[in-house]
Amino acid sequence: MSIPEQPHERNDVPAGPEPAEAARGGGARPPADGSAEVSPSPGRATAVASRADRSPEGRAGEDRAGENEETPTPVGRLAATVARLRREVQAAQAEAEGRALVELAKGILVERLGCGPAEAARQLTELARQAAVTPLEFAVDVINQAARDRMSEVTDAFLATVSGFGDGSGDGPGDDGTDAGFGEGLGEDSAAVRLRAAESGALAAHDTQAVADSLLQHALGPLGAVAVAIWAAGPDGSLTLAGSAGFAPAEAARWRYVPPDVATVARQGLTERAGQWIRSLAHTGLPTIGRQLHPDGGRVALPAGTGGRVHGVLEIAWPVPLERQPPQVVRQVEALAELCAHTLQTYTYAEGSDREPRVLPDAAELMDLADGLHDPALVLVPHIDASGQLVDFRIQHVNDRFLDPAGRPRAVVNGALMLEAYPMAAGGSDLFQRIERVYATGEPFRAQRMSLTALVDEVPLSAVADMSISRHGTCVLLIWRIEDETARLASLLQNAQRLGRIGGFEENVLTGETTWNGQMFALYGRDPSGSPVPLEELGAHAHPDDAVPVGRFLRTLMHHRRPSSAAFRLQRPDGVTRHMRIVAEPVLDTDARLVAVRGAYQDISAQHWTEVALAATRDQLAQTEQQASERNRLTLQLQHAIMPPTRAPLEVSGLQVAVRYRPAEEEQLVGGDWYDAVVLPSGLVMLCVGDVAGHGIEAATSMVVLRNALRGLAVTGAGPGQLLSWLNIVAHHLTGAVTATAVCGLYDPARRTLRWARAGHLPPVLVRDANAAPLPLLKGMLLGAVPETTYEEEEVQLAADDTLLMFTDGLIERRDRSVEESLTHLLSEARTAVATLDQQLDRLLTYSRSDTDDDTCIVGIRLG
Repeated sequence: MSIPEQPHERNDVPAGPEPAEAARGGGARPPADGSAEVSPSPGRATAVASRADRSPEGRAGEDRAGENEETPTPVGRLAATVARLRREVQAAQAEAEGRALVELAKGILVERLGCGPAEAARQLTELARQAAVTPLEFAVDVINQAARDRMSEVTDAFLATVSGFGDGSGDGPGDDGTDAGFGEGLGEDSAAVRLRAAESGALAAHDTQAVADSLLQHALGPLGAVAVAIWAAGPDGSLTLAGSAGFAPAEAARWRYVPPDVATVARQGLTERAGQWIRSLAHTGLPTIGRQLHPDGGRVALPAGTGGRVHGVLEIAWPVPLERQPPQVVRQVEALAELCAHTLQTYTYAEGSDREPRVLPDAAELMDLADGLHDPALVLVPHIDASGQLVDFRIQHVNDRFLDPAGRPRAVVNGALMLEAYPMAAGGSDLFQRIERVYATGEPFRAQRMSLTALVDEVPLSAVADMSISRHGTCVLLIWRIEDETARLASLLQNAQRLGRIGGFEENVLTGETTWNGQMFALYGRDPSGSPVPLEELGAHAHPDDAVPVGRFLRTLMHHRRPSSAAFRLQRPDGVTRHMRIVAEPVLDTDARLVAVRGAYQDISAQHWTEVALAATRDQLAQTEQQASERNRLTLQLQHAIMPPTRAPLEVSGLQVAVRYRPAEEEQLVGGDWYDAVVLPSGLVMLCVGDVAGHGIEAATSMVVLRNALRGLAVTGAGPGQLLSWLNIVAHHLTGAVTATAVCGLYDPARRTLRWARAGHLPPVLVRDANAAPLPLLKGMLLGAVPETTYEEEEVQLAADDTLLMFTDGLIERRDRSVEESLTHLLSEARTAVATLDQQLDRLLTYSRSDTDDDTCIVGIRLG
């Protein structure tokens, strides 16, 4: 910004607006049609300056002159008093107007120089001193030049943006037809003047509450905002409501303090550098002040910081959802957040107190604190560039314990910039980013086993350290503890003892002094501040039943001077009994005299009870295995008694009958497969196979019931369909709802015909000449599924040399193949010509591809 030359004459400017107008707007009022430029009146500014600069002596002389006039009557004296008071009021108004002009000039400098309000105030004072004029006179010159140069352009652009808000154009919240409350009340008013007034009011405010009122009234209210909250960030990460406007007093009191680590809208604005622009609170679910009043409204939460340090958060509430904002509005709101930061610099309260100021240590006190630490420590101060941005930290002080990883003297590191002394801090370890965050938010950082890297002759060397970073006032204290080999091994040993529940001890026999480590006190259940228990008192703390092993242990160790161990039960003071194991060894001097004993205790309670549980489990398992073995043995005996695995062929006139039964390979899989081949009193031959669902003794006993029931029903002379229908009733009502499949056939030797029926079973296979095919599938539900059902019958005419095979699914069933594929393999094997029927059944069992380990039954007939 270029500052104009001081005008030689100040009385040649035209007259401006009235003093009240200059005080309210900080400049001239825009024309009614909105077409003229917005600029403060230089004539009025000069007039205010001349009125405000009149010396107190001159005004006092005027007052005295008025008082010395002749006032012959009381009315005259009253008139003189009224005149004097009027002059004092006018003088006070002039001073207030002068202050408003100065604040307005500061706002112009903020915009032109791109600095903060505090820096703008310093620049104004310094330039006025160089120009040998008062700050008010120089402020008038700044306002006049800004009005002539660029104020009109800035105002026109901003008015165009605001006009876009009002008519729904542009990128603002009205571009989709919704009313987000932006632009209301702006119209032809000068937004620039209103925002300048907000800046002036914020800078002139005496506390944070006044800043909040000024921001809502002058800047944010015209943009549609309904409430403002200014939060002060505490060193522990807490938030304190420093000021608010637009919220009910009860709501503000309820949100006076937010503890650390509580997720709120303001908390996210504190941790995010770019802040939070939330379209609708309903989409976030985050709690915040005034959420119940406007649950769907938009929120903006921006960090209020200067010089890299965040002092708090500016939170703004809108009653309706917030749409995407243009860059002008974003920059202006960010500038308002920076204004709040300057006010929050003086707002620091003690934790738990309402209005008590916190005493923040300065750099000197922090240096004394660092020197009293036993670990290396650095005191860092922020390094701010000319634009007010944090670029680095200067190492203000290093304590006596400091050892540079690169081996440099402390004097070389002291006073250097952090990134110059340790450039790797901004690398993979993120150390510089951690320090920057702690300085910005005040939240301390703690980390264990953090990797630190330093450059030594351009070679990066790494070390592992425990890190602590905390902010104290405007300084940052960095403490680390390098983990050397000794400390690492000690920590490893301590953790191993803790995990293994092991405690070590050493006892000096000559002095009687006993030394325990910390884990020993925990094992004994004693206070670490108490005294250890010597070995000679071990028997008093052991269970009385363990006196013998404890005594043997002490004799071996103390008298025979040999290493010894023992297991015993320790009775602790808290009434808990623990199973312990103690091992110890004697320490002898050069003359073989006992001087000390050292050893360790181990809590083996968990191991002891695990062994007890395992022993009980083994006993129970052995008993269960014995019972299962006996049960399976009885099942097999029952099954073999009814159906022996091998049986001589049944000889009938012109008919050969052979059967095969293969039990399951595993005893626990004993199933319910059964077969039967018997000549009935009528001369017919009954042939049948079946399979009861399930395994074990229940399936075997059910199989016996069905097999014997079918034999008894067959003497009635009924056909196979009727026999299966009666057997279904038996399975459903008389056997506990057993389900089974079966195939039943009646062969007539005189006619060489076979009548057969099926109940959910695979059909028989007929082998004739060189062909093998299953009989046509008949309808028939499995046994026991429903109370009553009927079964379809069919008669097959057999010829000489025909072979008929009945079998259970254990012959063909596979886990990885369908029934159709397995049946196809069986048919290919059945086509192979063999000499006898027995050889054919043995071949089928041998080449069976079944992999389910299930029982298998085969019944074969061949005509002579």
